Amino acid sequence: MDLKLANKVIIVTGGDKGIGYGISSVLADEGAIPVIVGRKEKDVLKAVQEIETKGGKAFYALAELTDPEQCKKAVEKVIENFGRINGLVNNAGVNDGVSLENGNYKDFVSSINKNLTHYFMMAKYIVPELKKNKGAIVNIGSKVSVTGQGGTSGYAAANGGRNSLTREWAVELLPYGIRTNEVLVAECYTPMYDNWIKTLPNPKEKLKEITDRIPLEKRMTTAEEIANTVAFLLSEKSSHTTGQLIYVDGGYTHLDRSI
Repeated sequence: MDLKLANKVIIVTGGDKGIGYGISSVLADEGAIPVIVGRKEKDVLKAVQEIETKGGKAFYALAELTDPEQCKKAVEKVIENFGRINGLVNNAGVNDGVSLENGNYKDFVSSINKNLTHYFMMAKYIVPELKKNKGAIVNIGSKVSVTGQGGTSGYAAANGGRNSLTREWAVELLPYGIRTNEVLVAECYTPMYDNWIKTLPNPKEKLKEITDRIPLEKRMTTAEEIANTVAFLLSEKSSHTTGQLIYVDGGYTHLDRSI
């Protein structure tokens, strides 16, 4: 299926690693130009070079996303270089374990800034460009927003906010033909996930325990599978889809995990 994404300029926050890199790579494979926004130049350049080595196109802008001014400058850099922005993938974030019992005000607010505030700021700066071409926004979310996890109030609250913003923006942006959807992730094996699992006493046993609870094929979702759905939602092929929260999780969130 031709998604008609050729030469579409699409910003992907946190697009240099894990799920974000998977999204950037699939977009490049579809002929789009992913613009990777991250804070570490070494990591961002590596991701861009890997995409270009495979024959794709990519660009980057450096930004500490918790700083609104840096978000604005990153968007301005993209407009300066391409004269357009066709889509936004809000992806960057971190499950930082700010719990109710052991967290504090400062850490909780910091978690909201790391995981939610920049979703709003990036969209705010990009929407004027999306109005020109009926572009699309895809937010990346987490099952934690609906299932809870325990010990991560900040991350859970931020992801609940992502769900709400997705629905809110879908309504607000209707007059411009700008679609907003969200892809929610459950268990996806990324380098960050690998680092976490290795901190546990019995990592191999714990990993098997987790994958055995994923209904479809007893395996984790791949970054590419998430990316494929994101690419579809950014494309004209999903032209009448907006305000949707789509779970790409092997049935983890909504199916009985005893089946």
